[in-house]
Amino acid sequence: MTMKTARIHGYGDASVIRYDDVPRPRPASGEVLIRVAATSFNPTEAALRAGLLQAFFPVDLPYTLGWDVAGTVAEMGAGTEGFTVGDRVIGRLDSAGAAAEYVRAPVAMLVAAPASIPLANAAALPVAGLTAWQAVFEHGKVAAGQRVLVIGAGGGVGGFVTQLAKHAGAEVTATAGARSTDAVRRHGADRVVDYTAGPVGAALDGQVDTLLNLVPLRPPDAAALVPLVRSGGRIVSIATPIEPPADAGVTAMHMVARNDVAHLAALVELVDAGTLTIDISDSRPLADLADVHRLSEAGRTRGKVIIIP
Repeated sequence: MTMKTARIHGYGDASVIRYDDVPRPRPASGEVLIRVAATSFNPTEAALRAGLLQAFFPVDLPYTLGWDVAGTVAEMGAGTEGFTVGDRVIGRLDSAGAAAEYVRAPVAMLVAAPASIPLANAAALPVAGLTAWQAVFEHGKVAAGQRVLVIGAGGGVGGFVTQLAKHAGAEVTATAGARSTDAVRRHGADRVVDYTAGPVGAALDGQVDTLLNLVPLRPPDAAALVPLVRSGGRIVSIATPIEPPADAGVTAMHMVARNDVAHLAALVELVDAGTLTIDISDSRPLADLADVHRLSEAGRTRGKVIIIP
């Protein structure tokens, strides 16, 4: 039996994405076969497709895209335990492959999907949610009563970062463009700053405890953020590294999220408790994945876009 996939056979612009018919995989021991309800688009995949990540994330071509997966267990590998056929699951697949009708996945990378939302929508959670969780709690150490500044709250990670920082009890100021402002307010930001209207610092009434940067920045723009953080505060960036001068008294780090099923399970609990919402800005068929890449690279996507095979 065959299935539809979205793969790259070489690096380049979005036109290198091809829609291929390939044999349906069979799960090995410790794996399940998932019938994919959806994957989701992450901007990092566009960078991978363009060849910008080859130095530290080499892949074998052809390469099936899709790190996020939400779906239903269709087949169990020999001796595999933890789920049964028909279970709804989500996960971050470090070997990708979810931009397809079926994908094989190690059981150890999966958790039960949220019960309170459509299964396809849950595909937006793993990569962006794990990044947000680790930025806010592990590295940002955000706690009740702190003042937090989120740079780039209108993106897929930004929505989760804003909500998790509020869940921690922080006062959140978030930057966003005009078309994302309403969504960022819905996510609980106490103040939304239009980053196109002028320097972010001009809109603040004092320094913040923690700055969470989620977007690529020019070096002068990155340097301009450092004085917004109080001495003893923290800067966490998932994009451009921000390096404060030694006398600033600010701890700064550049982070790359890791796969952690305990964190993902905690995120699922927050979704089912109604504490964390998943903002799906668009839903596209698999055949539109190249168009989604183009829209993202043109700065025309917001929130999370899910891809339905």
